Amino acid sequence: MKVCVVGAGIVGCATAYQLARQGFEVMLVDSEQGPGRGTSFANGAQLSYSYVEPLASPATLLGLPSMLLSPDSPLRFRLRLDVRQWWWCLQFLSACNARQSRQGTRELLLLAQLSRATLEQWMAQEAWAFSFQQNGKLVLCPDADTLRRQVAQVRFQSDLGCQQAVLNPQACVDKEPALSGYLGRFAGGVWTADECVGDPHALSVQMTQSLLRMGGQLHFDTAVTGFSVRGGRIVAAQTPGGALAADVFVIANGAAAPRLAASVNVSLPIYPIKGYSITLPIHSPQKAPVVSVTDLGRKTVFAPLGGRLRVAAMAEVVGHDLSIPPSRIQRMVQAVDTLFPGACGFEETQPWAGLRPATPTAVPITRQMGPANLYVNAGHGALGFTLAAGSAVVLGRQIMSHGPLRQPMAQITGAGAGSSS
Repeated sequence: MKVCVVGAGIVGCATAYQLARQGFEVMLVDSEQGPGRGTSFANGAQLSYSYVEPLASPATLLGLPSMLLSPDSPLRFRLRLDVRQWWWCLQFLSACNARQSRQGTRELLLLAQLSRATLEQWMAQEAWAFSFQQNGKLVLCPDADTLRRQVAQVRFQSDLGCQQAVLNPQACVDKEPALSGYLGRFAGGVWTADECVGDPHALSVQMTQSLLRMGGQLHFDTAVTGFSVRGGRIVAAQTPGGALAADVFVIANGAAAPRLAASVNVSLPIYPIKGYSITLPIHSPQKAPVVSVTDLGRKTVFAPLGGRLRVAAMAEVVGHDLSIPPSRIQRMVQAVDTLFPGACGFEETQPWAGLRPATPTAVPITRQMGPANLYVNAGHGALGFTLAAGSAVVLGRQIMSHGPLRQPMAQITGAGAGSSS
């Protein structure tokens, strides 16, 4: 069968690559000039397999008043005259309870475990270069209350297969000596030894090169505006340059997925959460982190990427606005200067903004919807890089079964990473 995958971010590239491994004839289509040019281009670069707790949680609900009122909050909601935003926000609020947060964590951890196994298998068979490193992740807690919540989360996740350790401040500095000047400004941390970093844009490029070697087709600068439907099935994707015919179609174009799905009367509960990043050259390696660091107080991540430091921060529900306020960049610069003084140069910060396509529960949509041969793989939020490989395997299994699998997620994700056919 011929499969048309719409969207060449990390999720779409992983989907196309996996389907080609399964023996499908794959066509990857994107409106950008190349792969990974949108939200995958310069995001946080962390493969956070054990750190997947949904944003919708009781703690987030308690903090909403300050998020709505403070212009400097790292989490910000700016309400607009947008019915879709209000609808999504209401669903998000209803998901801010302990039961849903724990259920979402379980599902995301299962998918993350599959994703780790899948990417490791792919990497063992491909000579991909994308600054990958298993260097561990240290999450800093700014105060005792945050640390107590993280201790409870670590205990919960330990029953789900995660191996994490709660550290006092000095033990955190022992794990990452570059934080020595920050000692005394956080209450403790969580260490996860098997977490990884990598460049998602570089991986997207590598995946498309592998796809080409397997006979796949790439259509860049090609916007899919809708679909032609006959007899309850899609027969072609509509583009300004003409129709693209296929047997199966996959919507995997992130924050743009709801608009495309609406063209065939499919409603997706996905709304963009805006984030920012800067990428800095490391001038003094001895002063820069060698592990991946997340500062929960600043909602900022620091990922070393082969001589560069990727710094990503903020979560804003502000619509599809991609503007970059100088104040946001300055906050990230200040964070680097505070945690790792003298480590980086700030002459070229390479500022970037991206729109994370999020569902209210943080669990992505990976299934058949609408016309019989239409599948959706979208809504991964801030975990697109982490979950891309696992989601591709789940979707590949569903397409092979010629319909949506109706087993629980544990059964769908529990059978391993799959192989070429």
